Amino acid sequence: MVDKYRDPILTPLETARHLRINERTMYRWLHERAAGEPLVHAVPAEKLGWPSVPFVAVVEAYVLHSLRDLGLSFRKIREAAGTVRREFHEPYGLATRRIATDGVDIFVDYAGDLARARDGQRPIRDVIEEYLRYITWDADGQAPQRLRLAQYPDVAPVVIDPRFGWGSPVLASNKVQVDAIVDLWTAGESLETVAYEYGLTREQVEAVCRAARAA
Repeated sequence: MVDKYRDPILTPLETARHLRINERTMYRWLHERAAGEPLVHAVPAEKLGWPSVPFVAVVEAYVLHSLRDLGLSFRKIREAAGTVRREFHEPYGLATRRIATDGVDIFVDYAGDLARARDGQRPIRDVIEEYLRYITWDADGQAPQRLRLAQYPDVAPVVIDPRFGWGSPVLASNKVQVDAIVDLWTAGESLETVAYEYGLTREQVEAVCRAARAA
């Protein structure tokens, strides 16, 4: 079984691509600190270029990117991350269930005058909670279990789940790796053939390939 905290599943570049984060931003977050802990945790790579980002860090990066997407400055993001960790007495405070409850108040507080978010209508609290709903928690309700990738549509939900595909994005329905689907299609197979091969509909295959190619 993959250890969510200690087993690396992705490289920083892969993490940035899957979460649609700027590569330089991802590397910066891996080297910055908040409340005495790395802003985004990493583990030593076995070899140069091998994975160094565990699943818990994927979730940390997702939460931080969500805050950045709302328009918070890097300084405020780092301060909010430090506050969450101090309040929860938890180095992985950005990747615990507490962020979806008590942590929202901290995020909203650091958002300052961002009274409305993105569409100019909804309160920032609603938007933050929407982002956090993409995280699924384990049976204990504390540690993250999987992360849904928002760029893939509802017809074909895609998740990063360390239990399947060793961290590569997989379809939530049958755990087939997205790369396998896209590779078969780019090799020249029709959408119908790929759908038959993996027990999907043509609509699902088309949606997955379109989203993956846009990343």
